[in-house]
Amino acid sequence: MGTPIMRTSINWRVFFILWIASVVAIIAIFPYALELQSGALEQLDLPIPFPILIVIQIIQNGLLFAVCTFLGLLLAKRIGLGTPILDSITRGESALNKVRAFLPLSIGFGILASLLIIGLDSYIFQPALIQELGEKANALSLTVQPAAWKGFLASFYGGIAEEIFLRLFVMSLLAWLGSFINKTKDGKPTNIIFWIANILAAILFGFGHLPAVSLLTPITTLVIIRTVLLNAIGGIMFGWLYQKHGLESAMIAHFSADIVLHVLMAL
Repeated sequence: MGTPIMRTSINWRVFFILWIASVVAIIAIFPYALELQSGALEQLDLPIPFPILIVIQIIQNGLLFAVCTFLGLLLAKRIGLGTPILDSITRGESALNKVRAFLPLSIGFGILASLLIIGLDSYIFQPALIQELGEKANALSLTVQPAAWKGFLASFYGGIAEEIFLRLFVMSLLAWLGSFINKTKDGKPTNIIFWIANILAAILFGFGHLPAVSLLTPITTLVIIRTVLLNAIGGIMFGWLYQKHGLESAMIAHFSADIVLHVLMAL
């Protein structure tokens, strides 16, 4: 009999916790996203009523995240990563010491990422964008934000859904594929492979924001560089936390960064 490629089972309780959380996060981001894209939406001739379109999007994204969560957990176990806090909780064990070990670091990294993003955008990218695009550049300014409560809800999408997709699924997949090129004696990806997977996932995260950005302003080389770089800064930090302390650590860092960027900046 042949050896199956994916023979590692997953913790189904963790799967359902993450999947349900991702669906809640998808719903939570709608007030924020709809305000940002209100101008573009008004120009669309929708073939079906808007509320039905929202429901369809939630169902589609829910199915996508079910697949990504399942594969992500499977791949993460294969490469020695995972969800240590949720694993402990679902086994009935105390996770308090594990949380204490990374909580200050995660929050600190999240705040640091947000401050780097704000600094680069305010002092480097915004002046250059205003010179290139004029008033259209204002649509990308971090000082132009939907209401703080909408930013707070959107922060759950960043901290939960984006981390499940980008770190648990994409980074784990890239690291697993990289392990066929360079691996340790126990079959896990080497540190360089983890770093390559981390950086590539962060860059993909940046490119993934371009469709939304295109609704706000023309896409130029400078806009692409700004979008990719500002998003990759946090992504690389969150990826390192995922590798060292687990998915929950990356989630807390991402959530902390979004609270600064989308809540405090909106006050």
